[in-house]
Amino acid sequence: MELIKQGAEAKIYLADFEEFFGVDLLPGERVIVKHRIPKRYRIKEIDARLRKERTVREARILHRAREFGVNCPHVYEVDLRDMKIAMEFIDGERLREHLERIPLADRLELCREIGKQVGKLHRAGLVHGDLTTSNMILRDGNVYLIDFGLADFDSTLEARGVDLHLLRRAMESTHYTWADEGFGAVLEGYAEVLGEDARREIEEKLGEIESRGRYREREWAG
Repeated sequence: MELIKQGAEAKIYLADFEEFFGVDLLPGERVIVKHRIPKRYRIKEIDARLRKERTVREARILHRAREFGVNCPHVYEVDLRDMKIAMEFIDGERLREHLERIPLADRLELCREIGKQVGKLHRAGLVHGDLTTSNMILRDGNVYLIDFGLADFDSTLEARGVDLHLLRRAMESTHYTWADEGFGAVLEGYAEVLGEDARREIEEKLGEIESRGRYREREWAG
């Protein structure tokens, strides 16, 4: 297995299907293996419980998301002894880079697709928790969401608003020259899935979240 990413909570490996499972059911297929690593600073029993809960939750979220039509990795296996999830490797190009190389009209069309995927996710009663174009892959013309480590079961308007607020802030940072148009297209795609009433509701919540942020900034400045 090849270590391709190491975060605070987990190590991410890329492996051949046969190498990991010992059988060649999917010739040439590669898998992502996410291993939640032990934390020595935590009490051993608490650490084991937290890693198990988070591993199970992520696998359940991915399964539910796919049931609701979200493009995301398929879970092949959950190992609760070593706290590993083996999932489909989405072989494609990160949207963060791809969006900067194509004409604006094509960018906006992909942003509408992002909005549709987020709409399906929210319709499933889920939030991603880390919506950025770095956590989105373009494969065969389709937008896939990846890295559900911070995702949760939460259908509240507040949680959905925060999810989209984080996406807007990420776009303003990464795609600042066209972020307003891009996020507008995201909301168009969102409305295609959830309807215009849902769009108006989420836009009101986004305005409220932004106002709270500006108020806190003034408090810090004062």
